[in-house]
Amino acid sequence: MAFSLRIPRLLGSSDTEKPKPISKRPPNTAFRQQRLKSWQPILTPQSVLPLLVLFTCIFTPIGVGLIIGTLHVQDIIIDYTKCETLANLDSFTEIPSKYVNYHFKQETSIKPGWQIQENSDGQRSCQLQFEIPNDITSSVYVFYKLTNFFQNHRRYVTSFDRNQLKGKAVKISELDESCRPLREFGDKAIYPCGLIANSMFNDTFAKSLIGVEETTDFELTNKGISWSIDRSRFKKTTYNASDIVPPPNWTKLYPDGYTDENIPDLHSWEELQVWMRTASFPNFYKLAAKNETSDLPKGQYIYNIESNYPISDYGGTKSFVLSTSSIIGGRNVSLGVVFLIVAGICIIFTFIFLIKIISQPRSMGDQTYLHFDVSTDTFENEANTPPREIL
Repeated sequence: MAFSLRIPRLLGSSDTEKPKPISKRPPNTAFRQQRLKSWQPILTPQSVLPLLVLFTCIFTPIGVGLIIGTLHVQDIIIDYTKCETLANLDSFTEIPSKYVNYHFKQETSIKPGWQIQENSDGQRSCQLQFEIPNDITSSVYVFYKLTNFFQNHRRYVTSFDRNQLKGKAVKISELDESCRPLREFGDKAIYPCGLIANSMFNDTFAKSLIGVEETTDFELTNKGISWSIDRSRFKKTTYNASDIVPPPNWTKLYPDGYTDENIPDLHSWEELQVWMRTASFPNFYKLAAKNETSDLPKGQYIYNIESNYPISDYGGTKSFVLSTSSIIGGRNVSLGVVFLIVAGICIIFTFIFLIKIISQPRSMGDQTYLHFDVSTDTFENEANTPPREIL
């Protein structure tokens, strides 16, 4: 039975009721009150075992496929850092084995050699002679490899002016501060400013492999070696030649500075675009030339490199690399090995859990595994205690 109590209204009280205060209580919904249903997995050997088997079945074929694809990559790597000091003038000598590394389907019968060649202007170049023991299907790529060169340094990575690369004629006062100390020279702006452009790799790689005896020449190109996104962000400059000077290390390329006829067009200079995309590690490859349309026939070849880059000053090396490619790039088995390592770990734990299930089975909810650290006397005393009154 429900009772109600009526309180008479006091004389003189107002008929208007006071406004209720705004409540900040969240709505009584499952989401706002955190009553949503959830699932908490209970990890046991029985539940984890199928996942381990699944991961093993996925990672093993991927790892094997990556390794097989990588091993099909054919390449030859020649470290020509010591070419000027170890090679003879106009006479090929065998390159020491520690400077050569190659992987082909067939064994080579002739060891790679090198020599120094000097032209009429006194300019010396390094010529590499090597054998391709079997035909190589397209595509063929020529890289240069540098070691101990830290393009990932914090100040080096940011040392350029974005507006300059977009073709804008940026005033000295508006150049990016990160370009210092290669920002201006006197009253002229350095174009392009910064450390990256100044340290550009300037060894000249030939545009063809010269065939020896009956072997035909194999043509290469430096068009299309940079990323399309880089070709779109590098533009021809609107600077006047009288307002800019080249970076200090470009004096050999521009001995008299810039003129209206020889201002570099960064939009078409793909070697610079490749260099400006900085590498993540101190040892890296950068594409110099390629041929994606023709097969490379077997035979002996000579490749000419005009060596200008002083990489030995800081303990680095530079190498010529001729290589094919796979689905993941060049010859690198690291990724495939990582997949196989993960698959191997899954296999090991699969056998461990399988042995555990067979040798020591346990049913879910088995109370024999529950233990209470409570004495009998204490339990009895608590059991005889009357319940508290609810106030």
